[in-house]
Amino acid sequence: MCPSGDNCCNPLSMGAIKKMIEEEISGIYVLSLMIGKNVIQDTENGFFMDVNDQVSMVCAQLAQDPKLKGGYNAMGFSQGAQFLRAVAQRCPTPPMKTLISVGGQHQGVYGLPRCPGESSELCDMIRKALNSGAYSALVQKHLVQAQYWHDPLNDDLYKKYSLFLADINQERVVNETYKKNLQLLEKFVMVKFLKDTVVDPVDSEWFGFLKTGQAKETETLQESVLYKEDRLGLAAMDKAGKLVFLASDGDHLQFTREWFTANLLPYLHKNPENIRN
Repeated sequence: MCPSGDNCCNPLSMGAIKKMIEEEISGIYVLSLMIGKNVIQDTENGFFMDVNDQVSMVCAQLAQDPKLKGGYNAMGFSQGAQFLRAVAQRCPTPPMKTLISVGGQHQGVYGLPRCPGESSELCDMIRKALNSGAYSALVQKHLVQAQYWHDPLNDDLYKKYSLFLADINQERVVNETYKKNLQLLEKFVMVKFLKDTVVDPVDSEWFGFLKTGQAKETETLQESVLYKEDRLGLAAMDKAGKLVFLASDGDHLQFTREWFTANLLPYLHKNPENIRN
């Protein structure tokens, strides 16, 4: 699944990633997910389609692909990474083996300093909607970015009204099925971009976030209640060596082919017949 403002098949971004993987791993099957009937719908849905509906659509696509029956590795870019984590938690069949999160925001965002891509006017509109009422029913239902908007100054509102992120992060109740399914992963790889100007706070890329009640100090995943109470199974996964934290010294989703090949491709070789991004 791809970033907002992009689509599954852009030859300069997601399409190029698909081609690069296919060139590097002979005989690999790469499925690029399209959310909609064409690339225009795919791009628009990255902004306006209910994330829960997107996840359901992806689960159906995966279940219907005979090449994925034995399991697959998943790679999500930016917001696509947390959407794929929801797939792992909600849809264990076919089994996801490895999840690679490239710049994903697993604790959400509290800021939209710069939108990826060239949708500056759309970005400004989204920012205004988030600032004026991210947790209103209308905005939550129809604006993708609102569904992983995490306001540390209004924690009660976030936990009560967030349609997507609060659910998959076990903020309201502990869904034991989510916890069990996520722990079925063999590896959960998270890539953080050290000079990221898009994700705020960037700590979210490693499942960290701002401490509740203020908007300056951050905490790591290991310092969070989510980890200490092991509400999602991440502490158990960490102890089992299943969590991998990688850093790339660049801006959001900016990496070289050499870095990608050296750091991420090894996790795809383990199940070469079934990869998707």
